[in-house]
Amino acid sequence: MPKVEDLVAAMRINPKGIRFTEACKVCEHFFGPPRQRGSSHRLYRMPWPGDPRVNVQNDRGMAKAYQIRQIIKAIEKLTSHENPRK
Repeated sequence: MPKVEDLVAAMRINPKGIRFTEACKVCEHFFGPPRQRGSSHRLYRMPWPGDPRVNVQNDRGMAKAYQIRQIIKAIEKLTSHENPRK
């Protein structure tokens, strides 16, 4: 399986072509273990107030494109808080 950095780059290029397992790997790397597992959805908590979750849905082995875009936004928000000088 590719490295997390490679997966994030692939997510930015083509959000429609990301496998569910790859999306979960990226989410677990950035957000920790999911609060829900065992169904077609996985929910990950965010470390900020407001809408504190990202949902990833298994759609015949692939993640949904709009959810991949949400993951990218959450990663950008998370990394901007870690590196405020960006």
